[in-house]
Amino acid sequence: MQFHHHGYVSGDPRVQPAAGVGLDRPAELPDEVDVLIVGTGPAGMIAAAQLSQFPEVTTRIVERRPGRLPIGQADGIQARSVETFQAFGFAGRIAEEAYRITEMCFWHPDPADPSRIVRGERPADDPGGISEFPHLIVNQARVLDYFAEFMANSPSRMAPDYGYEFEGLVRADDHVDVTLVRAGEQKVVRAKYVLGADGARSKVRSAIGCTMEGNSAFHAWGVMDVLAVTDFPDIRLKCAIQSGAGGSILLIPREGGHLFRMYVDLGETDPDAPHAVRGTTIEQIIAKANAILHPYTLDVRDVAWHSVYEVGHRLTDRFDDVTAAEAGTRTPRVFIAGDACHTHSAKAGQGMNVSMQDGFNLAWKLGYVLTGRSPESLLATYSAERQVVAQNLIDFDKEWSSLMAKTPEELGDPGRLAEFYVRTTEFLFGFMTQYPPSMIVAEPAHQDVATGFPVGKRFKSVPVVRVADANPLHLGHQHRADGRWRVYAFGDADATALRAWAAWLAGSPLGALSPGVLDVKVVHQQRHVDVDLAAVPQVFLPRTGPLDLVDYENVFATHPDEDIFEQRGVDRGGCVVVVRPDQYVAAVLPFGATDELAAFFRRHLLV
Repeated sequence: MQFHHHGYVSGDPRVQPAAGVGLDRPAELPDEVDVLIVGTGPAGMIAAAQLSQFPEVTTRIVERRPGRLPIGQADGIQARSVETFQAFGFAGRIAEEAYRITEMCFWHPDPADPSRIVRGERPADDPGGISEFPHLIVNQARVLDYFAEFMANSPSRMAPDYGYEFEGLVRADDHVDVTLVRAGEQKVVRAKYVLGADGARSKVRSAIGCTMEGNSAFHAWGVMDVLAVTDFPDIRLKCAIQSGAGGSILLIPREGGHLFRMYVDLGETDPDAPHAVRGTTIEQIIAKANAILHPYTLDVRDVAWHSVYEVGHRLTDRFDDVTAAEAGTRTPRVFIAGDACHTHSAKAGQGMNVSMQDGFNLAWKLGYVLTGRSPESLLATYSAERQVVAQNLIDFDKEWSSLMAKTPEELGDPGRLAEFYVRTTEFLFGFMTQYPPSMIVAEPAHQDVATGFPVGKRFKSVPVVRVADANPLHLGHQHRADGRWRVYAFGDADATALRAWAAWLAGSPLGALSPGVLDVKVVHQQRHVDVDLAAVPQVFLPRTGPLDLVDYENVFATHPDEDIFEQRGVDRGGCVVVVRPDQYVAAVLPFGATDELAAFFRRHLLV
C-alpha cells in the first residue's frame, strides 16, 4: 500500500484523498449521472467499487431495500474471487473471518448395510496447487460490506442510495431516462449508461427486452443455515453425502466455527405443479436431512435462514440493450449483470463469483469510455466476453447438479462424484475463463515468449523480490483495482534489449500514459542484490503525486526459491506482458515488437 505521496498521512491510509465528484458529493440522488447501477448485489457493488476509482465519473448505485443486506444467500468464494478481493485491498481481512475449505469428504451408502452412510474419498480441495489463494465460505452480506467500505474510502466517496425501486426506462441516442420510486414518489434520473444488477427477476432485463432461455430440471432442494448438535463426525468439513435410502446432502460449513449450510435433496418435482414443493416446511427439511444422515442424527437448535428452490438453468440472449438486428450499428447504453443474466443451482458455489466478474469486466470499460480514454466500441466487448463465460457455467452446473441428484444405483461408481470434483478444480476455482482475441485481447502470435501467461487468461502470480527494499512478495498481488493497465517488462540477461525498449516507451505516446493509465513494471533475471537501482531506466521509476516523488515499487528481481522466468516459461531474451485492469493477460510480445504493442493500444486507447 502506497501513501504519503500527497503529504504525510496520520490516519487510515486506506482512505484515499477525495477528488472529483467526491469533493462535494450530494447526499440526495442527483437528476443526472454518468452511470446508474440498479441493485447492490455482488455484480452491482463490485462495479460501483471499480467505478469509484474514476472520480471524474458520476456513479450512483440504487437499491430497493431500506438498508444494507443483513444476510445473503450466497456464501462460496472461489480462489479467483479472493484474488479479485486482493486487488480491492481486503482479501486478507475477509479470509480471517471466513471458513477455509482445505478438504472435501464424500460419503456413500455402506456396502454392508446400505441404510447407513460411510466416509469414502477425502481429496484435498486444491490438490494441484492451482492457486495461492484459499477457497472460502463467507456470507454474501460481508462481501458487500467490504465493497461498500472500499467505495466509501475511494476518491469518489461513493455510497448506495437505498429505498429506490426501479420502475422503467426510456432509451435515447445519448442517454437513458430511468424512472425510480421511493416512498411512493417518482423520480426520473437521466444517465449516460445503466447497469441492471437487480437479480433473477430483473426489471431492467425486462425493460430492454432480454429473454431468459433455459429449462427446469424438475428437482428441488431445501437449503438451511443452522446451528445444531450432531454426532456426524465431518460436520466442519465440506461434504457430499449420498444416502442409500435416497437423497443427498451437500454440507457447507460456515464462518464462525458453528454455523453450517445444508442443501437437502427433496427429490423430483411434479411437472404439472412444479412450485408446490415450495410449501415444504423447515421441519420437513430437517427430517429429510436426518433420514439421509442415518445412522447419525441432527438436532437443530437455531435456523438462521432457509429456503426451497427448484433447479433451473437459464441464460439471457444478450447482456446489453443491442439486439441482434442492431449489432454493429450502435453501442449499448443499458447492461445487465449477475443473476439478471444467468441462473442455475447454488450447489457449485459459482453464482456470486461469476456475477462479480461480470461487474468487474464492465466497470473499468465504462470508466475508460466516460473519461475519454477509450472509444464507445469498447463497451460491446462486455456482452461478447461474459455471455460465453455464463454459458460455460450453465453447462458445468447442469452436469454437477445432475450428478448430485443421482441415486447410488444411477451413479454406479461411488467415487464418480469425487473424480468429477477433482477433475474440474480449475473451473471451480474460477480460472478456466479465457477471453478470445478482440480489441482488448491480442492474437497469441508470440505466446512462446511467455508460455505461462496465456493470452486471454488471468495473470497467474509468482513470488518476486522488490529491489528497493528487498521485500519478497507476489507480483500479481500488486495489481490494484485502480483502473490502470499493467505492462510487465521481463528483462534480458544483460538488460540491453530492456533498456532499448524502455527508451522507446519513454519517447512514444504510450510513455505519456504512465503512470496514470499504464502501470509499467520491470522484472530482472538477477537476484535483487545484483540489480543497480541507479541504472534502472526512469520509465520504471515514475514520479507520483503533487510533490513529484519517485515511485520505487515497480522494480523487481527473481525470487531465490521460485524463478518467475522458469515458473512461467518466460524467454530469457526478455518480453513484455500486458495485463488488463481486470487482471486478464491482454498481450504477450517480444521486446522488438514495439510496432505491434503500439498498434494494440491504439485499438482501444485514444492516445
